[in-house]
Order: sequence, then structure tokens, then C-alpha cells
Amino acid sequence: MCSHIKESQIMTTEKKDTAAELTTKQKQYLKGLAHPLNPLIQIGIEGLSSSLIESTKKELQHHELIKVKIGKNSGLEKTKTATEIAEKTESTMVQLIGKTIILYKSNPKKPKDKRIYIPKK
Repeated sequence: MCSHIKESQIMTTEKKDTAAELTTKQKQYLKGLAHPLNPLIQIGIEGLSSSLIESTKKELQHHELIKVKIGKNSGLEKTKTATEIAEKTESTMVQLIGKTIILYKSNPKKPKDKRIYIPKK
């Protein structure tokens, strides 16, 4: 019975998101960086299509920190949509304000001088 508990604990540890957990201080820092940004991705009537997810992944790879705008005609619930897009793109949702989502995903392949460095925990 103990071995079963250990296996389930191991399984839940493996299923944790690939996105890094950010502290409040780190989120505040990223919000400050994101403030002047314009939304790069617009979610429209087609919703969270596979092409939208792919273009979001590409933008995250290129910019690391992006804004995503949920359009008025999309008919999507903002909290559920924000969580879903973060999961599908393996990124971290920094903030949801109104219908604008701020997503962050570190890209270690970017040159060191082009990366976003967030404060230590």
C-alpha cells in the first residue's frame, strides 16, 4: 500500500506544468516590462485554434513576454481561456487584466544579451 502512495506521488510530480512557477516579486517585474507592449495575438471568433496556439508559441519563442487580447466577438470566458492558452503553450500566465493576458516563457536558445532576466526568488 505504501508503494502505491509513493507511485501516485511520483506521478503527480511528473504531471506538474512545465511552466516555471513565479513569485509575486517576479510577476510584478514582468508586469512592468509588459506594460508598454501591444497585444501580438488577437483571439477572435475562431477561438483557441491550433494555428492560434502555434503562432502564440512562435511569438513566445521570439519575445519571451507577450500580450494576448481576447476579442469581444470570441464568446470565450476570459479566465478559462487564459489558463488554457498558458497550458497549451507551456508558458506562465503573469497577469489577466480585463481581456488581456500576459504570458511569459523563457527561451534559453536566445542570445544572452537578448533574454529577459527576472529577479531571483
